[in-house]
Amino acid sequence: MAPLTPHWAQPSHPDVQEVIINAHEFTSKSLSKISLPPFGLFAKMDFPPCTPAPEPTYATVQCGREKHLNLNSDLLYINHSCEPSLIFDTATQNIVAGPNGLRVGEELTFFYPSTEWHMAQPFDCLCGKPTCRGRISGAKDMTRAQLEGVWLNGHIHQLLREQELGPQEPEFEIGSSTRSAPSSSTTAAEDATAQALRDALKHAEKVVEAAKVALTSYLESSATVRGKIGQENASGIGVAHANSAAGLTRRGVTSRELSGEMGGDTIVATGS
Repeated sequence: MAPLTPHWAQPSHPDVQEVIINAHEFTSKSLSKISLPPFGLFAKMDFPPCTPAPEPTYATVQCGREKHLNLNSDLLYINHSCEPSLIFDTATQNIVAGPNGLRVGEELTFFYPSTEWHMAQPFDCLCGKPTCRGRISGAKDMTRAQLEGVWLNGHIHQLLREQELGPQEPEFEIGSSTRSAPSSSTTAAEDATAQALRDALKHAEKVVEAAKVALTSYLESSATVRGKIGQENASGIGVAHANSAAGLTRRGVTSRELSGEMGGDTIVATGS
């Protein structure tokens, strides 16, 4: 499949994205022009320029079981990485920084199987990261271990659950009502759903912790600046900000504690 010739005005995102075009096929890339905290908004998948795609291609993004988008912008030049700097959240149509944030000059990448179930054009990944998955052909062909630790869209989680459960048992008649034939798949479905909810909750907890760290840093720096401007007036503000920052470090009950997985000696994880 030949590389796509841009049909949109370039640059499409000049404030946030620097596109580097290389002559060799599929070697162009993008660099960030901005710094963002973890999960900070980088760009939107707006309509327009995005349009529904009649079928998947290497240049589309999957946003549902059978739904695909043409990006119609320089966002097309955001490459794959097994340790991506961005997350494409197709449910909200937001592109956000990953859990490590984003720095000026950092390459813009996302994990293609986080949106793509079956890719129209598979390829061998050359990201060079320690967690490189090698052949990338979509989430359908990856193991649970290969998908561990990366953010996945809701439609990918749903398709993975259906893949794990396999074909459903037929229904049979009991009197005047129809009921599903008893099967171990019922328990499996409940387990898969519970696990998906646990994963979502853990992800949400990471977002909250990252926001707490960012807000704490802002409050502390703000108090310092105010102290330099007016020591007497700022002293009260600085104390208030310090108290607010201290309050952010107090940890509530986590999902793992609520589920009984861990005892009361659990501490907040400092890593991503």
